[in-house]
Amino acid sequence: MRKIDPEKHAARRQVILDAAIACFARKGFHGTSTAEICAEAGMSPGNLFHYFPTKHAIIAAIVEEERQETADFFRELHEAPDLFAALLGFMDAVMGLAADPVYSSLALEIAAEAMRDERIGALVAANDAEMRAALSALIRAAHARGQIDTAIDPEAGARWIAALIDGIFGRIAVDPGFKPDQEGATMHLLLTRFLRPPRNAASASSDAAEIG
Repeated sequence: MRKIDPEKHAARRQVILDAAIACFARKGFHGTSTAEICAEAGMSPGNLFHYFPTKHAIIAAIVEEERQETADFFRELHEAPDLFAALLGFMDAVMGLAADPVYSSLALEIAAEAMRDERIGALVAANDAEMRAALSALIRAAHARGQIDTAIDPEAGARWIAALIDGIFGRIAVDPGFKPDQEGATMHLLLTRFLRPPRNAASASSDAAEIG
């Protein structure tokens, strides 16, 4: 039996995913054929089906890849000394992705497919729940450091941040004048006023820390 080189296998699999993402962003899931994905990836259908038996399996893999990347990102965020600044960094990354036409088109296509396909919908919902749990944990940890207003419930705050992320991509779909890469300052201001502790509370917390 032929041995599989894990690195080569992973690299070929990624070539297929990248090719599919480019095709899906141009023509949507339903407008893209497996033949087009094969042409984009430079491989035969037999080769593609060795890695992904169906187009649905490719879509599911793209959703899973996004979940893993988000989870890895949040693991690094928790190591930051300033968790509020780390959260702003996460939102900056979201805005950067939203400014990428390929990524934003794909994100909207995934959202639409989640409404049509129950299996994809379940994967997207699981991704959303995991991201909100990570946001909630970040807010709770920032509470303990006096970096985010303790009046904000962690779960509710996470839900509203997730809604803001959804809104960024929704705005791109309906407003050609919305340029995510030009809106960072306004986003920072909104989140600062929404999440930061009142000035007097922050000062009191700082004073208490110094006394202790």
